[in-house]
Amino acid sequence: MTRVFPRNSNALPPIGLSGDGVYLTDKSGKQYLDGSGGAAVSCLGHGDRDVIDAIKNQLDSMAYAHNSFLTSQPAEDLADMLVDNGPEGLDRVYFVSGGSEAVEAALKLARQYYLEIGQPKRSKIIARRQSYHGNTLGALAVGGNAWRRAQFDPLLIDVSHIAPCFAYRGQSDAESEQAYGERVAQELEDEIERLGPETVMCFVAEPVVGATLGAVPPVEGYFRRIREICDRHGVLLILDEVMCGMGRTGTLFACEQDGISPDICTIAKGLGAGYQPIGAMMCSKTIHDAIQNGSGFFQHGHTYLSHPVACAAGVAVLKKLTGGLVKDVTAKGDYLQHHLKARFGQNPHVGDIRGRGLFVGLEFVEDRETKACLDPALKFNTKLKAAAFDKGLICYPMGGTIDGRQGDHVLLAPPFISQNTHLDELVDKLELAIDHVLHDVGLQ
Repeated sequence: MTRVFPRNSNALPPIGLSGDGVYLTDKSGKQYLDGSGGAAVSCLGHGDRDVIDAIKNQLDSMAYAHNSFLTSQPAEDLADMLVDNGPEGLDRVYFVSGGSEAVEAALKLARQYYLEIGQPKRSKIIARRQSYHGNTLGALAVGGNAWRRAQFDPLLIDVSHIAPCFAYRGQSDAESEQAYGERVAQELEDEIERLGPETVMCFVAEPVVGATLGAVPPVEGYFRRIREICDRHGVLLILDEVMCGMGRTGTLFACEQDGISPDICTIAKGLGAGYQPIGAMMCSKTIHDAIQNGSGFFQHGHTYLSHPVACAAGVAVLKKLTGGLVKDVTAKGDYLQHHLKARFGQNPHVGDIRGRGLFVGLEFVEDRETKACLDPALKFNTKLKAAAFDKGLICYPMGGTIDGRQGDHVLLAPPFISQNTHLDELVDKLELAIDHVLHDVGLQ
């Protein structure tokens, strides 16, 4: 029995006992390859002594101080490191405890910015369907996953949602990548015009869409066009890199590969690598200066802002990421995708294998040629998660890939310390799990 309120009250997880490298071990002694880094969190794997020692050392000096009274050296150092290594123009860092908090801070900052500069009509938000930006009410409203939103819909603010840049599902046979990217980007401009440019506050998007689409990268040029549209209409561009950032796609910030900088960026997950709960909202000097030269006070806050121990962990993690670890992510991701395509490329029920770096997704279908979805009643993704876990693999299957109800995929995000042998093991165990579920649902 447990008095912990679990995610699923009808399927209690085993008790985890230890972590070492790319593996986790439960109380019974069973070992699991962490093929998704939890939820794309554990970029350094488990048991990293440098990060653990940094946490212990900070606890020995100062465990906590409310940041309205005192800052801390780890917070100052981590902010400097992020700005020095971040997208051009991002100048200030606001530390929180996770991704949802970072998105909430970004939305509030965007609103206050326009009040400070005398544009109070700007309050409307545009995001994309099948996006995910967090589970607090503001972040959930911005997210475009119908299933996650449904039961809380009466509590959510009104947000416009346009099409995602999802070439596998959205690009026609007669359309070039460039034409497709321009078409879906144009939806943003059309929606800004429909709402009234003077009323639109921001556009929010994940550079590479994680949980709800399954590691979907944009086509070349899409985000450059998005940046142009935002600039033309004075709309802030908020990029959510909570899942895809911190080296996961092969560069420290995912947007580096799209050749743009946002006005506001949110990060979390890999920033603490699971060793401490930490997230951050980064913004441009222009935005910060509007607050400083106006009211002088950002009307937002949490008890654990800039927590010294969390920031100390972040400094230790970021030193490793910028010290060369991220440079290997692209090659390891290429190796993983190559072996996934060799193993599943001809599987009639694997429609697409995609991603960037060590952020990879497989989409499952009824028929590869028509791209018809599996029947949601099969509960393929739920069964795949259970089958993989039974075979000693932690991965991240999800349903509702297409519209919140239809569509199944699995997200893979192994630790950056993974060696080729670990990636081979991941593919082997995933194949066993997929074969088991296809047989179970009568498709093999």
